Amino acid sequence: MAYYRYMKVVVDVSLAGYTSLGCGGNAERLAVCATEQDVRAALALATDGPTASGGSGSSDAVWFLGYGCNSLVSDAGLPGTTIVLRGGEIRVEDGLLVADAGVWWDDLVTRAIDERLWGLELMSGIPGSVGAAVVGNIAAYGQAVADTLVWVDLLDTKTGSVERVAAAALEPGYRSSNLQESERRHLLVLRTAFGLEAAARQEVTYRTIVEAAERGGFDPATLSGRREAVLAAREAAGSLWDYRWPERYSHSAGSFFRNPLVSEEQADRLASFDESHRSAEVLRQMNCVHGGSGRRVSAALVLLAAGYERGQRWGDVRLNPRHLLKLENTGGATAADVAKAARDIQVAVKQKLGIELESEVRFLGESAKQPA
Repeated sequence: MAYYRYMKVVVDVSLAGYTSLGCGGNAERLAVCATEQDVRAALALATDGPTASGGSGSSDAVWFLGYGCNSLVSDAGLPGTTIVLRGGEIRVEDGLLVADAGVWWDDLVTRAIDERLWGLELMSGIPGSVGAAVVGNIAAYGQAVADTLVWVDLLDTKTGSVERVAAAALEPGYRSSNLQESERRHLLVLRTAFGLEAAARQEVTYRTIVEAAERGGFDPATLSGRREAVLAAREAAGSLWDYRWPERYSHSAGSFFRNPLVSEEQADRLASFDESHRSAEVLRQMNCVHGGSGRRVSAALVLLAAGYERGQRWGDVRLNPRHLLKLENTGGATAADVAKAARDIQVAVKQKLGIELESEVRFLGESAKQPA
């Protein structure tokens, strides 16, 4: 083990402990970074740093991880250098809330609430880094990162240059940005800035949160009340995870599949599988709030319509007993096991319903890729 400033460098280390799914092979070299200077040093090491064999790097491949909450790493591991970006600062600057990319997302949400700023509170409890939140344009219950993101500092890992770009330049969409495109994956988020408000921009209308607030006695007109209602709803669905206490939670990557966009006829038909027995009209309203369209249906309803059940197993892989969209490693699953279960679900849903389910989880490394 070696240290460079605040950076920790190790070779031939298992990546299972760096992901929420708890599986995957070894990194040829791993650098845990907290600052831009650390990242630059790690990129330099990618070409001439130590490897498990004691020589220089055998591959110039560079991989990026935050807290590993949305990634499935190949059982064969990752060649070259894996850079894990964790840590950083949050500060108020020129009226904006500025956060480094390695900051834990929920720490940013709680800082916003401490500052009495509105605009992030409905995204409380989402696991992952601020950088990953921007890349994936995370969203929940009517709020999305793109709603309040002002600018992002991007490091070109090929040239070393840093460019500040406006949020619109990332072309944010449903659970997406152009930073997910293969030709732009050499761009690394370093810093972000959010323009938040001193008063609420919106009422809470998503039924799950309204009901959680009623059950818990939380006031959704307050920042703290909204946060408590969201956390209660996420806990009830088994959707909480924290890298600091992984033993408290199951090994999953959150919702494994994106909510698909379907026809109006399909949306109405899928509504009949809602276990809460909400009307199709209420579900359409929830779809609009959560996914921007009445036809953006919950993938959980799709799985129910295809005949899947909570707790269903494929060996050491199972669907979460509380939340159908979570594929879990119950302790002994390999990355290949998880990938196969996911692919089997996608194939079955396509055959039975004619609906394409897209993975929300990143597959890193050759053997982690889903079979065609």
